[in-house]
Amino acid sequence: MQGLIGKKIGMARVFGEEGRQVPVTVLEVGPCVVVQRKTKATDGYDAFQVGYEPLDQGRARRPQVGHFKKAGAQACRHLHEFAVEEGDAYEVNQPVTVALFEGVTHVDVTGMTKGRGFQGVMRRHGMAGGPVTHGGHSKRRIGSIGCRSFPGRIHKNKRMPGHMGHVKVTQQNLKVVQVRPAENLLLVQGAVPGPAGSVLVVRKARKKAGRAS
Repeated sequence: MQGLIGKKIGMARVFGEEGRQVPVTVLEVGPCVVVQRKTKATDGYDAFQVGYEPLDQGRARRPQVGHFKKAGAQACRHLHEFAVEEGDAYEVNQPVTVALFEGVTHVDVTGMTKGRGFQGVMRRHGMAGGPVTHGGHSKRRIGSIGCRSFPGRIHKNKRMPGHMGHVKVTQQNLKVVQVRPAENLLLVQGAVPGPAGSVLVVRKARKKAGRAS
């Protein structure tokens, strides 16, 4: 299986063998449960659908209740599909833990960035703004946005004020520092998108070897 669903706990630091401190992000990865096994014969592709975080059946919608009942699994709050790897033999309703990443050197982590609401161009795009003088009337404004008589319009993708943050971002090739199966924790070097407590998708890195040689 290519990955699991998890949650961001926060940042910490660990000390390496040489005594240098390494900034790490602590992720609670799993335990997840296999809800459905999709195959080319029935669905057109091979994948595992896994669930994360138990959900009270009274809070689940009727289609969800039927879906989990068919699998014989407890209702889950989050679902995600992961590609099948050679040699995978997971069964429906089988739990999968963070031990999946033992021996993996790098991972890709996908999450939603922090929402910043409506922001101006100085914070959203890092623009310099106008002169901060007593007579200036364009201190934090965007300034001119148009053209001359031709083409006489605002170009597409013009950087302007607007909604900032709350977008899906994948941080690639994060080095795995520690795997703690007893605590369901995965420590990766560097920062991960999203606030503490946000749900993340952790996959084995696609652009790295993935496993130690």
